[in-house]
Amino acid sequence: AAIIILTPVLLPIMQVSGLDPMHMGVIIVLTMMIGLLTPPFGMVLFVLNRISGISLHRIVVAVVPFLIPLIAVDVLLLFFPVLVLFLPRLIM
Repeated sequence: AAIIILTPVLLPIMQVSGLDPMHMGVIIVLTMMIGLLTPPFGMVLFVLNRISGISLHRIVVAVVPFLIPLIAVDVLLLFFPVLVLFLPRLIM
């Protein structure tokens, strides 16, 4: 739902600043995914807690090693849009 709410707000800003909509779409989706996995508002953490019965602390400790590369990739893709746009440009 956050993507549906934020995209119409961010699209004009992206177009004025000259950013590619496909690049920003990938960044938005990846950032939202990271947001769903990080406390205190990580909805996925609470779902995992409820389904598995494992404590929230153990789930967070297990997820943190995956968050570090996700954040690194997000920053890398943010600063180097060619990594996102290489394949679409190759096809077009």
